[in-house]
Amino acid sequence: MRQRATVRQVAEETGLSIATVSRVLNGQDNVAPRTREVVLEAAGRLGRRPPHRRSPVIYVRCPYVLSDYFGLIVSSIAEAAATQRLEVLLNAGESAQRTDALRGLPARSGVGGAILILPPEPADDLVRLRDSGFPFVVVDPRTTPPRDIAAVSAAHFTGARALMSHLVTLGHRRVGIIAGPRDWLVTDARTAGHLAALADVGVLPTPDLMRHVPEPTVDHGHRAAGELLDRPDPPTALVGFNDKMAVGALRAAAERGLRVPDDLSIAGFDDIDLSRATHPQLTTVRQPLAEMGRMAVTLYTRLLDQHEHEALHVELATELIVRSSTGPAVVRGPMG
Repeated sequence: MRQRATVRQVAEETGLSIATVSRVLNGQDNVAPRTREVVLEAAGRLGRRPPHRRSPVIYVRCPYVLSDYFGLIVSSIAEAAATQRLEVLLNAGESAQRTDALRGLPARSGVGGAILILPPEPADDLVRLRDSGFPFVVVDPRTTPPRDIAAVSAAHFTGARALMSHLVTLGHRRVGIIAGPRDWLVTDARTAGHLAALADVGVLPTPDLMRHVPEPTVDHGHRAAGELLDRPDPPTALVGFNDKMAVGALRAAAERGLRVPDDLSIAGFDDIDLSRATHPQLTTVRQPLAEMGRMAVTLYTRLLDQHEHEALHVELATELIVRSSTGPAVVRGPMG
């Protein structure tokens, strides 16, 4: 890898003052966003620091509760790391969201690199970490990662399109979409997949049949589903951003005396254990969660060995799992 560009070289490249460039590279906040972007792009273009000193310790950061979703990813990372004789230093739980973890990583003693799961930090922080020469891989990125940052995720668009195509084949045209947080990359991908399948049969998206939630939980799914089902012209099917939100939709349907799937079809995404514990069991999309963890370790070891990567952004295939929560659309007469 190339040597890191000096502050003076970056200043000459961008036409900015040395003081401004220094503030950006030192992570100070009193810089305009566009100026920060220009400096970081120039720094990456001109060169980076030498590779971080190799250590067998991987810092794995998952700033969320280790549920059956994140827990599967973390477990597979630990198992794959062990086969490579690497050790895992885990930082997990929602409290980890409130730490300034990324900026201190390059100077952290005894840590050779990191695997970051759904990092909440902005892309600028990831670019700064990359330009420090510190090796890391992003799993399930929240925002679009820069082109030359290693990342692994599931094929969310393809999975969501397959799920909606299944509902369309069953005759559903009025489908309520309970989407995830607006600022998540995965929300955009899954929503686009749903809408693409509807567009295939000439159905245009209608904002009144879509709800976004701040967090993809059972309670938020229940609340959003209730709003959609209480409409004068309710949907014949609901798709949840994930299985938890679909479980909330099942509860909302039961409260209104609706039978699933006779009166209403409901589907989720992820295929976590919860999807098989409901009645009826959920139609969903299986994410390769364990494989995502293993692939992250593979990418990480290749970064350490300074291998050339033909693809830094890896998408793993999903699988449609059809169970008993989806059925033919209800044909309503003129009176509903």
